[in-house]
Amino acid sequence: MNPIRHPLTLALAAAVSVALPASSAPSGPETQVWIDVATHHQAGMPDMESMMGGMGGLAAKMMGGGQGTFAYPDARHPMMTGKFFDIAMLNTLAPGKEAEQQVPAGLGLGASLPLLRPAASVGREAGGTTGVPDGEIHIKYYWGCGSEVRAGQPRELHMRARGGKFEMSGDPMQGRYAPDRGVDPNPSYVLWPNPKTRNRAPASASLVGQHRITGQGVPESLEFELQQAADFMPKIALTQSGELASGLTLGWQPVDRAKAYFLHGLSLQDKTIVIWSSAEVPDAGQGVVDYLTGAQIDRWLKEKVLLPPSTTSCAIPRGIFADASSGQASPGILSMIAYGPETHVAWPPKPADPKQPWDPEWNVRVRTKSTAGALLGMDLSGMQGMDGMDAGDAATPQDPGQKKPEEGATKKLLKGLLRNL
Repeated sequence: MNPIRHPLTLALAAAVSVALPASSAPSGPETQVWIDVATHHQAGMPDMESMMGGMGGLAAKMMGGGQGTFAYPDARHPMMTGKFFDIAMLNTLAPGKEAEQQVPAGLGLGASLPLLRPAASVGREAGGTTGVPDGEIHIKYYWGCGSEVRAGQPRELHMRARGGKFEMSGDPMQGRYAPDRGVDPNPSYVLWPNPKTRNRAPASASLVGQHRITGQGVPESLEFELQQAADFMPKIALTQSGELASGLTLGWQPVDRAKAYFLHGLSLQDKTIVIWSSAEVPDAGQGVVDYLTGAQIDRWLKEKVLLPPSTTSCAIPRGIFADASSGQASPGILSMIAYGPETHVAWPPKPADPKQPWDPEWNVRVRTKSTAGALLGMDLSGMQGMDGMDAGDAATPQDPGQKKPEEGATKKLLKGLLRNL
């Protein structure tokens, strides 16, 4: 039996040695609304809507196509190309009572969205452990953009689990993480998306314009206008050049409204997990890839954890994602985020004089980000034509004497996975 049955689970659980704080019931006005907005681009993959015709019904639904496939929360960690947003409202005047949010025509989802209570808690899964399997893993940490590995790197950590006992040696990273400000809804909240309507926002969707929420116990004044700062950000047009083993450069066009950038890569090489980030300092991992406040962005820019908004490229040091014994590239997973602005609206507005009493009836918080994912070391250029790979083959007769172009390895792999769903 393989001594490392779940190496990623074992390693990543211990790689960031901090406990994320649990969300608690928020304090504030009697009525609060949270809107999370995300644009995600899976580099090298076509947009999900364009893929639906070639995947077949079951595969399309599994990948999020059609209706009835999206549920709260979509925007927190989107996995597929597209625009996503979540709405949660806690109205203590009438907890869990259905409401309706009138939205701008530019959103492309009709005149209004129903806000419904969840059947049960839909937040983060309850904590707890199921036991750590026996095994051992070696972790190497690298950081910084540049063609060469810098002095003092990598930090290394060795972990071993035997008979329920866990041992760790080496130099672990402490692990920065985005403060947990997400909403963990319970039946006192009402949400969108929900089982009544889960339609996906179209590629042209915009949240800019007037919004109004109505319903039992909802304040009559709950109407607000969102500006461009609260709208979907452009996608990250991520590119790769060079070779993973000898040196790979990641590039992108400036993302409108981006306040900063961060990249994180991970690769599994036999019993070794290699982790890299674009930070100029250690202790920055996957926990940084989340919504941040303006103050947190400013702080981490100053500490050189994040890349400034003027940055348009980052080189991954050569050799770190290559197998030490063979020198061959070891494909990895890349995550990138462009941090966007955060908008707060309250009624009545906060007075300029801090000494003047202020008791708002409601507030609205809108967070924005644009994210991208990519497979490092894999050529996905052939995937651009995948949107019609099956439907097109069936619809276009071929000359019996014509040789069908040979498919790339990645396209064959994905077609095989889809057929076996």
